[in-house]
Amino acid sequence: MTDPLGDLLTRIRNGQQARKDSVTSPASKLRARVLDVLQREGYIRGYREEPVGGHNGLRIELKYFEGQPAIKHLARVSKPGRRIYSGAKELPRVRNGLGITIVSTPKGVLSDAEAREQNVGGEVLAEVF
Repeated sequence: MTDPLGDLLTRIRNGQQARKDSVTSPASKLRARVLDVLQREGYIRGYREEPVGGHNGLRIELKYFEGQPAIKHLARVSKPGRRIYSGAKELPRVRNGLGITIVSTPKGVLSDAEAREQNVGGEVLAEVF
């Protein structure tokens, strides 16, 4: 697999389209940190690590509001073929501040608001609203 984070985002998108309560994904530190940000910002109910077929996996509890998915748009920005980096001052705003950008910084994986607050930039991983 060349893009594990892209795979995670696709599993979440597909699960919400199919109105699933939860989806599973192979576990990794980066995926767990991205899920931490999504949980902090209220886009998923939560996640937990559990064994899946002899390996560790992540069970992600999806969130719905009045029958509609909490996540309307979930897209990868920086891809393996073209990495996108941004300074603290140039971090992109999603839907004029209604959405979030997930950024991998030297201080960990943060939302764009947290990265601006700590004045750090980094690789722009995904955008969510």
